Amino acid sequence: MIKPAVHTILAAALLAAAAQSPAADAMHGYRALAMSGAGDRIAAIESVSGQSGGQASTPAHAVIKVRDSASGKVLASHDPCAACSYDFPSWSPDRSALSFIGSDRKAGTATLYVAGADGKVAALTTIKGVANTARWSPDSRQLALLATVGARKMTGATEAGAAQVGEIGAEEDEQRIAVVARSGGDPRLVSPADTFVYEYDWTPDGKGFVVTSAKGNGDNNWWVATLGHVDAASGALRILASPAMQMNMPRMSKDGSTVAFIGGLMSDFGSVGGDVYTVPASGGTPVNVTPGYRGSFNGVTWQGRQIVASALAGSEQAIVSIDPHAKTQRTLWSAPVSAAGSRDGRFVFSENGAMAAAVVEDFGSASRIIAGKLPTLAPITRDNDGHKPQVSAKSISWTNDNFNVQGWLLSPKNIEPGKKYPMIVVVHGGPAAAATPRFVAEGEGGSALIRELTNKGYFIFMPNPRGSFGQGTAFSGANKRDFGGGDWRDILAGVDAVIKQAPVDGERLGLTGHSYGGFMTMWGVTHSNRFKAAVAGAGIANWISYYGQNGIDQWMIPFFGASAYDDPAIYRAASPIESIKQAKTPTLIYVGERDVECPPAQSTEFWHGLKAMGVPTSLVIYDGEGHSIRKPEHQKDQRQRTIAWFDKYLR
Repeated sequence: MIKPAVHTILAAALLAAAAQSPAADAMHGYRALAMSGAGDRIAAIESVSGQSGGQASTPAHAVIKVRDSASGKVLASHDPCAACSYDFPSWSPDRSALSFIGSDRKAGTATLYVAGADGKVAALTTIKGVANTARWSPDSRQLALLATVGARKMTGATEAGAAQVGEIGAEEDEQRIAVVARSGGDPRLVSPADTFVYEYDWTPDGKGFVVTSAKGNGDNNWWVATLGHVDAASGALRILASPAMQMNMPRMSKDGSTVAFIGGLMSDFGSVGGDVYTVPASGGTPVNVTPGYRGSFNGVTWQGRQIVASALAGSEQAIVSIDPHAKTQRTLWSAPVSAAGSRDGRFVFSENGAMAAAVVEDFGSASRIIAGKLPTLAPITRDNDGHKPQVSAKSISWTNDNFNVQGWLLSPKNIEPGKKYPMIVVVHGGPAAAATPRFVAEGEGGSALIRELTNKGYFIFMPNPRGSFGQGTAFSGANKRDFGGGDWRDILAGVDAVIKQAPVDGERLGLTGHSYGGFMTMWGVTHSNRFKAAVAGAGIANWISYYGQNGIDQWMIPFFGASAYDDPAIYRAASPIESIKQAKTPTLIYVGERDVECPPAQSTEFWHGLKAMGVPTSLVIYDGEGHSIRKPEHQKDQRQRTIAWFDKYLR
């Protein structure tokens, strides 16, 4: 349902790494790393954000930079399109070139670029539409990319939906594999025209691809995607496996015999967590090679006959070596940070797996690139060292219903002895996601709400209740057919744990969240009077009406076990609107006008119910926005409204 990451899920948006800071002390952003095969160079998409006149600046234009992986020294910089945003830098296997995609949203085009060893950048081909994820063929003679020719919207369910006019569903955007010669030219669309390809990997012989794909609407059908093989010559699709789970990151072993992927119960494409599975390249039943692992894998790659993966294990991000035959795991590195590498996982690796790199941040340190020979990784960028932490933070653990639960407690830097403080509970989106350590900056941007609230004397509690990543698949699947049940009890038990060990006033509690967190906020105010104010972003009030309104109803079957038409009782039982007469908490509601995932009709229905009950409420629908609130002026307005709402009822 929600992707944090990526999307302005409130818990993630409050702490986004791309926070902006005063021009005199600008914040450097890094994303989408690529490590050369030898491990000596790292390419990254880098930007510098600032602030002007007290207003949030426009998003900073990013460039491709190539750095020495040992010293961090910038060796080259590429920026062939001033109007473009860049995606997925990738080194050629022969180590002679770097490719990347530049997307011009205004022009509606995406161009595949290649930078040679001489530093010159050439445009190989341009797609009229959108494109992403360029990958070199094993022999470095071709490149493939995922292309949507004539796209009606940006790719992904969290993007603003296309206008719903005309015959609905008559035409669907289909993301296909396109192949381009290294010398350039028109792209050749390879995969079937009626199939949306989500992810892919070249086979070692360069004659095909292993893919996750589904027919029909790409936003909706990822939850029923299959694992398959596409022949590069004919485009024929052969299904390898159709497991009853969500799949991410299909990766072919170097010998071409086995496909590995991350499988599990996931609520959004791109919000990755589960166990690692393997299946023969000829097809068959996937085998779990990490059964019982107490964490959630979020990246996977082959290193010979072994697998190297990344995982969220409790409060720490880890690099894990997996023996798929013995089904054993060994932790190579871990730390309490948030990590981002590329679309291939949270870390990137050299060809032999000895070197690794990632962009990391935590509550005490801003975004930086770390790299090195495992198990020793160290910062190679220092641009953000001057940014000081704005909050104090610690991990909180508690038990409930025989589950071990974890969360993060943030507080003002200076606490007065004997004083009690109000606290805001921030529920992350998903539910298959997790709150992880992210730097809170001193300027405008995604972390500004957290900074301003803590500066005003609020504590912030970010729980990871059952259904979250980080504790293994039994934990992340423990909220199936139980939304608002055990997960809500976990949150309340976490609040009690915080009050026992922190100077929090239990009579001045606020509740907020976006997407699944918005639903939990609506659920909370209809099932508890502990919270004196609430802010619900892109929530779900009525699962029955939601089933027919949203653009991604396939996600609901794995979590509810059946459709709303086959088992309406379980949907009604989890609907906050069914308990609207119990609501007393003043609640601010906001949502994007073109939200595909959580349509504004849901927020309107809850707002209407609160008004009918005489509960103080306000509804804001942001023009042109999708599931993520992206426009700086809308982000600022939402932040100011949220702070004013909590100040009114909690201070």
